Amino acid sequence: MDQRGPARPHQTPQRQDPTGPRTVAGRFTLRARPASAAVLVPLCSVRGVPALLYTLRSSRLTGRHKGDVSFPGGKCDPADQDVVHTALRETQEELGLAVPEEHVWGLLRPVYDPQKATVVPVLAGVGPLDPQSLRPNSEEVDEVFALPLAHLLQTQNQGYTHFCQRGHFRYTLPVFLHGPHRVWGLTAVITEFALQLLAPGTYQPRLAGLSYPGAEGLAHPQQPLVSPCQASSTSGLNKGL
Repeated sequence: MDQRGPARPHQTPQRQDPTGPRTVAGRFTLRARPASAAVLVPLCSVRGVPALLYTLRSSRLTGRHKGDVSFPGGKCDPADQDVVHTALRETQEELGLAVPEEHVWGLLRPVYDPQKATVVPVLAGVGPLDPQSLRPNSEEVDEVFALPLAHLLQTQNQGYTHFCQRGHFRYTLPVFLHGPHRVWGLTAVITEFALQLLAPGTYQPRLAGLSYPGAEGLAHPQQPLVSPCQASSTSGLNKGL
């Protein structure tokens, strides 16, 4: 583990362990901001390979997102001190994985669900991990799996989803393909934020200029597409709302 301490904001750390704990300057800038929910973005090492840890939501849950890929997390509880505590608490409840607060690197930019609720992603290094050794809460999680950063960074595994309503374009989100499960929706947006931070200069968002809910001030400016609902793409898919 690199012990040289935090990097200055304008510096690029060299040869750091990407899964070890470190301090990020200004990491608590958004910590006290009101939010509806928080998720943990766990950066782990699986057999020495840096990866992100995902869950497959239980098919027994109610709501439209049952059976979807997600990061561990959930709604903020009044007893939570802030969004960091929400993400850490939910991760322990869902996966039985206790992540020390000092392993939290910082907060990614908030995202917004279709109901305009604010979801804050919390990035943390959880170190070496075997996803199969975890004992997830079967009421909330059907499966836990990891996707190597190298897999997520390969352009052939990146696509996009056009969301349409009554034949009209609404917005476009990234999608990550060819893993055990398709990563899409807000989880894919958060994955994109994480890759932009973890692999600057290597990960190039394929959606520059496209739009999605809550994009104002985030990754991509609002910009209309030309009839995306009328044509499918080999690198993505069209989805009705």
